[in-house]
Amino acid sequence: MALNPPQETLLIEDERWMNRALALAEQAQAKGEVPVGAVVTQRGQALGEGRNSTIGLTDPTAHAEICALRAAALTANNYRLSGCTLYVTLEPCAMCVGAMIHARIARLVFAVPEPRAGAVVSQLSLLDQKHFNHRIEWCEGVFAERAAQLLKDFFRERRQLAKLQK
Repeated sequence: MALNPPQETLLIEDERWMNRALALAEQAQAKGEVPVGAVVTQRGQALGEGRNSTIGLTDPTAHAEICALRAAALTANNYRLSGCTLYVTLEPCAMCVGAMIHARIARLVFAVPEPRAGAVVSQLSLLDQKHFNHRIEWCEGVFAERAAQLLKDFFRERRQLAKLQK
């Protein structure tokens, strides 16, 4: 279910952690990965963070969200991350939404929709499905322009490199 616009204190926290997620996305970009970053928090503290690492780790599951969930679970010493918020710069795919449900993430905050594979609002509305045994609150749009620009710049550069290689 979509949240109403966050309260001022919640917005400050959302901006704080989305800033960190954007910094992680920039790290991913510097490594030649699609620039996506994610942070899992609980009670104002980071439990885990990740950036896209599919190429570097040769792992199709190494999305930023999965990396952040794995790190948070290790920190918490628990595969359940009840009460946690996951911040990510791009709308999660079906794999990542499934992992968040299994981890019992309480809240998701993402910056921009993913028109091709987004599983929250763009292509699927998985978090609105009633058959899951866990509900995740979510909101979108925190630092959307910054996240969108990072992705646009990355893919423009990739297209330019592809043209040069022809």
